Amino acid sequence: MASTQVNLYEAKTQLSSLVERAAKGEEIVIAKGGKPMARLISIQEEPKKPRKPGQNLLGITYIADDFDASLPEDVLKDFGL
Repeated sequence: MASTQVNLYEAKTQLSSLVERAAKGEEIVIAKGGKPMARLISIQEEPKKPRKPGQNLLGITYIADDFDASLPEDVLKDFGL
């Protein structure tokens, strides 16, 4: 879409409608004294990658062989068990 330049005062008074226009893909350039100062554009969301079965968010798939083994007596005692 085309780029539109608006002055700072207009941007302040019409911010809501300018944000809506930017969200639809229009680029809004905000100028002060005719000099471009900022650009208002839409945020492009990155598509989420599907999780692979068996992986956590860090990609760790290793589980120790003794993962479900009984805890040592001193650890059980610390937990009041």
